[in-house]
Amino acid sequence: MGFFDRLSRLVRANANAAIGGMEDPSKILDQSVADMQADLVKLRQAVAMAIASQKRLRNQAEQASSQAKTWYERAELALKKGEEDLAREALTRRKTFQETATSLNAQVQGQDGQVETLKKSLVALEGKIAQAKTKKDMLKARAEAAKAQQQLQSAVGNLGTNTAMAAFERMEEKVESLEATGQAAAELAGADLESQFAALESGDDVDDELAALRVQLKAGPEAVALPAADAAAEVTPVKVEAVDADLEDLKRSIDKL
Repeated sequence: MGFFDRLSRLVRANANAAIGGMEDPSKILDQSVADMQADLVKLRQAVAMAIASQKRLRNQAEQASSQAKTWYERAELALKKGEEDLAREALTRRKTFQETATSLNAQVQGQDGQVETLKKSLVALEGKIAQAKTKKDMLKARAEAAKAQQQLQSAVGNLGTNTAMAAFERMEEKVESLEATGQAAAELAGADLESQFAALESGDDVDDELAALRVQLKAGPEAVALPAADAAAEVTPVKVEAVDADLEDLKRSIDKL
């Protein structure tokens, strides 16, 4: 297949597709009925012309037959009068009119067949036009319903990608995000508050314990000594240096809290 053949087919295909997309069923149906009406008018004119021609040929054939009869009568009269040459001339004229009448009658018969064919075509076209008119309104209604359905489906299909709907959904997501952030902040604030109070409560215990230790240290080495397990156990005195070292470790632990 040549390049130009392929190009020509491509152009025709694109043209047909473009024309098909531009066609409005309602307008095309109306135009089709109008075209059929125009064809009906032309066919009626053709039938009328054929009938007129048929009548004209029939009249001409009848006139030729009448002339042939007249010349035959004249030939008889001339022969009765002894005018043989005149009778021969009359018979010659008669023969000419007879041949004309025969030819015209043949044409009339042919015209009769043509007229009948045209009449049948006219009746068939009238029936088709009547049927087309009946179907036209129905088809137009169906086309409008199909177009409305197509527009509805297109509108429904575009809801997800519609700008307004997308913006609405985006704002809904943003509100939900803000709510989640607020809830998280509230939870964190509550947790921090709890931890602060827990630190304060634990701090009081440490301070109380520290104060008790200070009192014991002021009371002397004997007050700092560990209590005896029982009355018979040997009491070991506690050195102040060891207590001071423990106190410093305790202070450092408290400072880290």
